[in-house]
Amino acid sequence: MAASTPNSPAKSPPESETPGNFPFVGWLRDVAPYIHSFREKTFVIAFAGELVQEIGLERIIEDIAMLHAMGMRIVLVHGIRPQIEEQLTLRQIKSQFGQGHMNGYRITDAAALECVKEAAGELRLDIEAAFSRGLPNTPMAGSRISVISGNFITAMPFGVVDGVDFVHTGLVRKVDSVSIKLSLDSNKIVLLSPLGFSPTGQAFNLSFEDVAVSTAAALKADKIVFLTPYSGLHDEAGDLITELSLAQMQEYISSHPEIPSGMKALLTLSGKAIKAGVSRVHFLPCNRDGALLEELFTHDGVGMMLASSGIENLREANQDDVGGILQLTMPLEEEGILAARGQDVIERDIDRFSVIEHDRVLFGCAALFPFPNGIGELACLVVDPDVQGSGDGERLLKRIEARAKKEGIKKLFVLTTRTEHWFLKRGFMRSSVDDLPEERKQIYNWDRKSMVLTKNLT
Repeated sequence: MAASTPNSPAKSPPESETPGNFPFVGWLRDVAPYIHSFREKTFVIAFAGELVQEIGLERIIEDIAMLHAMGMRIVLVHGIRPQIEEQLTLRQIKSQFGQGHMNGYRITDAAALECVKEAAGELRLDIEAAFSRGLPNTPMAGSRISVISGNFITAMPFGVVDGVDFVHTGLVRKVDSVSIKLSLDSNKIVLLSPLGFSPTGQAFNLSFEDVAVSTAAALKADKIVFLTPYSGLHDEAGDLITELSLAQMQEYISSHPEIPSGMKALLTLSGKAIKAGVSRVHFLPCNRDGALLEELFTHDGVGMMLASSGIENLREANQDDVGGILQLTMPLEEEGILAARGQDVIERDIDRFSVIEHDRVLFGCAALFPFPNGIGELACLVVDPDVQGSGDGERLLKRIEARAKKEGIKKLFVLTTRTEHWFLKRGFMRSSVDDLPEERKQIYNWDRKSMVLTKNLT
């Protein structure tokens, strides 16, 4: 495994620095795999009304505009709960909510519905205005973004629950996915408010989470991203949980009755989205500027991600992985840390590689080459420098050892110039060139003077 220095924080480079030394060059190269992976993918991005109060619209709209410019298909859903409260306060109307298991569900009578319409209309206009900005020296300079909204959501009444009539509070009944897809195909951002309409022309107050999940399910979206006031879930040690499978989430809900009702409802809805075919659901803090970009374009992100099964995938490589493996190995080959292989050699030997990917981006690789007499070579063990220390190297080593045992290999050797101690900590022993198989000894590069380490697998 090869180590390298992570990118340093941003700074203004001295005039003497060449463009190749600018930190942003490294950053741009780091995010390139994500950009390739996300292009033409459909994202439903839903933010709570609290976001507008916490950090304002300007930054989130700029970030979404960048995603759109990168070729992502965006459906934007906004919440309006604090904005409704403002309207109710202005009109001196008291908020009404259900009780017991319906706690948190607003009772929307005729007067409250007018406040909902006022809040939704005002925020929708503010969002459309923000997308229309194109001031020089801002991220929106030169942007030409068309936003479309309309009656895409058919709603039905929540009805009477435990003797309480929720009047104009509703649920999503149907999403006009055909019209939304046509708009996305026309390179438009689709904007949805938490309002729906019945076939009889009645308006209903909906939860923005319900709108987001129902829309994503109808579109078979690749991701839903929620920006909400909820603090997320924590493990037994008190650390924030960053990744959950659907099964793990269901187990967590059943064993943690203290979860706030709003977060529990959001998790339950998100589980339905995963079951309906949505690949990923992300939960981010709405009070953190830049959280959307950090989550999508960094390995660890800043929130929690829910998927149907394990998000990290350790598997055998295929021809589609050649480019990703080259991206990992070439910088180390140029530094002389790894022996040069090149694309033709990797393509030829691709079935000998194992890779580790996270959300469809490669972050590590390793290869196993068999020799006579039950001996195998562990080669090309590389982990992306940005995620070193996360255990990916250890997992790749165990994968190679398991493959070796399955192929009847009883002894592994590795050649390294920089990472001797990493391998020694994992059971390898110092050896010499004389201990190599004859075929490998003949092609040993004496100029590199690689150290030879071996490990018995029995």
